Amino acid sequence: MTDIDNTAVLTDETTTADAAPAPAAEEYTKAKIPVAKKKVALDTAWYIAGIVLSLIFIMPILYMLAVSTKSQIAADRATGIALFLPDFANLGTFFDNYAKVFTDYGIWRNALNSLMYAAIAIVLNIIVNGLAGYVLSKFDFPGKKFFTAIIIFLIIVPVETSIIPLYTIVTEMLHLNGPMRVAGVILPAVISIFNIFLFMQFFESIPKDYEEAARIDGAGNLKIFFKVILPLSKPIVATVAVFCFIGVWNDYLWPMMLLTGYQDLMPIQAVLQTIQNIDGVTTGEIMASLVVTSIPIFIIYIAAQKYIVQGFGSAGLKI
Repeated sequence: MTDIDNTAVLTDETTTADAAPAPAAEEYTKAKIPVAKKKVALDTAWYIAGIVLSLIFIMPILYMLAVSTKSQIAADRATGIALFLPDFANLGTFFDNYAKVFTDYGIWRNALNSLMYAAIAIVLNIIVNGLAGYVLSKFDFPGKKFFTAIIIFLIIVPVETSIIPLYTIVTEMLHLNGPMRVAGVILPAVISIFNIFLFMQFFESIPKDYEEAARIDGAGNLKIFFKVILPLSKPIVATVAVFCFIGVWNDYLWPMMLLTGYQDLMPIQAVLQTIQNIDGVTTGEIMASLVVTSIPIFIIYIAAQKYIVQGFGSAGLKI
């Protein structure tokens, strides 16, 4: 009986001990509720702030698209929300501004110029900067750390500080005059310190086993670069290509300095300033020309967005 009584006592004590923390657990649960509410409120505030910021950035684009479909009278009369809506009331004249930009102002020629300059610059940029990044990442040579430090330092130097020296080199040292100045427009876009840095960081993440296997098969350094390294570097190649395209496509000051007097050779951004100064040009025509110049950038970026994210993610591993 004693053993049974003791067991009963122990059971009662255990039950009492197990039941004791119940109020504490209840208090803990109640304490968690305000924390959860606070998190929901904070997340809601972030979402609202994100929506507001998105609208701030999107509204100018919506305004540009809307005005590009309107006549000058319709653009002047629009108020309130109508400022950001296309002119659906006059669908017959919806694309008149675009037609005039292409036919009367001949912007398509300058768009082709920019596409040609960008295509050449992208190919040369990938080859030149890729080879520089390959050497700095895969080879050991005297002064390697010095050159790497110089490259990192030059990233922060503003491009505007080199415009006058570049102009002197192109016109006086290389003697690129007349239509040959087109080469002077492309050459500065071929070398990019930032792109060298991106290539260098990305190539360091590629295992050396691939290179060693290629060397066993008798491949030289150039063959390894073009046949092994570049095919494994599609994300960073796409990233560099997009950056190079945007840089050449949006370049304004440098072509204006070199190609003054050669209207047929001007890139599209330089011609936009000329269109805005034409007598009688309407706001809709100006906005239509801006839409035309923005479309290729949107297309290129959206098409290569996945590779850009991968490229920066991989290049950032060693930063």
